[in-house]
Amino acid sequence: MSKPVVSVVKFNDPYLSLKEAIDLCDGLKGLNKSDKILIKPNLVEWYMEESFPPFGVVTTSAVMFALVRILAEEGFRNLAIGEATVLPLGTKGRDVFKALGYEKLREDYGVELIDFKEEKHEGVDFDELKFFIPKKVLEADKIINVPVLKTHAMCTVSLGIKNLKGCVDAKSKKLCHGKEVDLNHTFSRIAEKLPVALTIIDGVYTIERGPTYVGQAFRKDLLIASTDIYAADVVGAEILGYGVKDVPHLEFYAGRNGRSTDIADIEIKGDIDSHKTHLEWEHVWAEDGIGPAFFKRLGITGLTVRKYDNTLCTGCVDRFNTAINLLATSFKGKPFDNTEVLNGKKMLSKGGFNKTVLFGKCICEANKDNPNIKKAIPIRSCPPNIEKFIELMSEEGIEFDIEASLKFRQFLFDRYKGKEEFDFSLFAAQDGASRDGSCLAR
Repeated sequence: MSKPVVSVVKFNDPYLSLKEAIDLCDGLKGLNKSDKILIKPNLVEWYMEESFPPFGVVTTSAVMFALVRILAEEGFRNLAIGEATVLPLGTKGRDVFKALGYEKLREDYGVELIDFKEEKHEGVDFDELKFFIPKKVLEADKIINVPVLKTHAMCTVSLGIKNLKGCVDAKSKKLCHGKEVDLNHTFSRIAEKLPVALTIIDGVYTIERGPTYVGQAFRKDLLIASTDIYAADVVGAEILGYGVKDVPHLEFYAGRNGRSTDIADIEIKGDIDSHKTHLEWEHVWAEDGIGPAFFKRLGITGLTVRKYDNTLCTGCVDRFNTAINLLATSFKGKPFDNTEVLNGKKMLSKGGFNKTVLFGKCICEANKDNPNIKKAIPIRSCPPNIEKFIELMSEEGIEFDIEASLKFRQFLFDRYKGKEEFDFSLFAAQDGASRDGSCLAR
């Protein structure tokens, strides 16, 4: 039995590097000229501020433009790009497509731009689970999957298989983060039923403790490609410092589909040893569990923020990070009033606290009849409403320094400014991902 082939190519020129990666793994062999081809990038989140750092968070426009050009040159005409981005209130998917320059792909190549959130969905059974998937995804003859090379604070790594979670609706994503079935045993099934013909892992940038901008980004300059989504992920994980057995969703997928967990059973075309760099995936919590490690450095006492688990939904994660930063700004040297903060879907208060903050609708429901709670402070909305959080905490005498919180967020945004390797033009419309080595932002 032949081994699956994975190509690993150094990223220099977008067009030439990507073409080499695709050619080495014979990446277009499963495509027919008449196919409806859906390209699925990773656009996990986006903020419309000009300073938002997309490095290692979203797929580069440089790779997307080069891919569309290669497909067009090979005679593929029925192309679409689709995604369902987590966005601030009032922002639409079309705004993200515009910011990344995708409108030029529509103008030049007739690429259809699809915001999955605005599409009709159909239920698809995955054993005991039912996920609702956009009809446009189900109607695609082939899917080209273009994730980012990153570690993930709940899933260890986020690569090809994880990127397909973006193909289900919000309710299905919440189901993935359920109490009864482990997250890593849910989304990993999606790849079994979608016609993914080619996976291209965009490693121009990578991020440690992703998947969002809160993590630390690095320039990597790497492309990984394969017609086998699992094999691509195994190689990507290896480069990030993890074997299959270190990544629960890969091990689960391998077990369900009779796949080897040994990287030696993959034919790798290209050098991976020189690209291996171990990146951490978990956010660091204090050993005594009071909260993030920096709480201890600040001297915060009287407050226990329980570490998130993988039942915390995508929509809650960003709000939870904001809540943590707000709590830190409220500390002025005086201990909190023996307060705990719970999140996700299954944490239960064991008592011993004067106040229990229930951050989100799901955790409110999980603890609604909990006799151990002395005083509940419920943030019932889904996702949690930060304005309501600020209001209720103020009623308890906890005042946040909003300006300081915004400054910290801006600090995270501005970390990469002035550093030559962090090139914002790689996330804009490309005038050419060209054969002569040029890649100019429009």
